[in-house]
Amino acid sequence: MATKIKPNFETTAWRFMRYSGILLIPLAWFHVYLQDVIVGVHAIDIDYVAVRLADTGWVIYNFLLLGFAFAHGMYGLRQVMYDLVHKESTRRILSILMLIFWLVVTAIGATALAMGARPELVQ
Repeated sequence: MATKIKPNFETTAWRFMRYSGILLIPLAWFHVYLQDVIVGVHAIDIDYVAVRLADTGWVIYNFLLLGFAFAHGMYGLRQVMYDLVHKESTRRILSILMLIFWLVVTAIGATALAMGARPELVQ
């Protein structure tokens, strides 16, 4: 009979990466398909971005794409750091710094998405 392992931060983080990865793959591929195939990268300008970011659904879509992709990148970077750094106190400090960096950059990205694009400022 298998023993049940008590979940800790590592198991919870790994589970989040697995579930969010399932969501991230269709989000990323749809983004690539829409921007590169349907719209075309040469047709994307500030007016297109402004129209798209005026829609709450696209803002939520982009926020999920940003949040999941950046979380996966930071988790992968953390795993590389764990391979290279063996002192526990240094790992803890670097993990906290990476968490703060992830939160700040994600907050900046979310704020930018919420603010939208203003074509009149680009002219």
